[in-house]
Amino acid sequence: MLSLAERIELLENDLKSVPSRISVYHDLPFAIFRYEPKEEWELRRQLRLLSTRLLENGKAIEFISLADLLWEIIDTTEGLDAIVELENDRGYKAAQDQVTTYMSDRDWKPLVDVLVKHLEKLDTNKNVAFLTRAGAMAPGIYHMSKLLDELQGKTMVTTILFYPGALDGTTGLRFMDLKGREALGNYRVKIYG
Repeated sequence: MLSLAERIELLENDLKSVPSRISVYHDLPFAIFRYEPKEEWELRRQLRLLSTRLLENGKAIEFISLADLLWEIIDTTEGLDAIVELENDRGYKAAQDQVTTYMSDRDWKPLVDVLVKHLEKLDTNKNVAFLTRAGAMAPGIYHMSKLLDELQGKTMVTTILFYPGALDGTTGLRFMDLKGREALGNYRVKIYG
């Protein structure tokens, strides 16, 4: 298995290539960069350095924190107080399920729609979006395995999802390496695993 630094180097080389080599399909300019959850702080440090190197190569990196989007969605739906009250009344699982509903149900504020609004501001020729802080969705708030599929056809901005988890086989990913969690794969996007 390649080290974190080796995988970042592969990603960097693929992003610098003309055309970019991160995706297999034209309408899916996305990739997943898998890392061990314990590497979170080192990953953040490495991404800042990578961002600087890519800027020198004409690419502008837009960091989009999925944790920030989670809180934005909670704040603009029923608010944190409603979630806290629900958890006090019915438990953590009910509160988590409600947040999942906010982020998935068209009647609320789907994560993909919020993310697309952020991506619409970016230049598809210059910007690269780094989706970070996905661990905020653990243990089961939102399944990262579906996010890039939901983005298909909604943006052409090169987007990299930084995924904390374990690699199971060549394409199976287990979010946050949570035991008892099924390893899921997205076979249509490149995985830097």
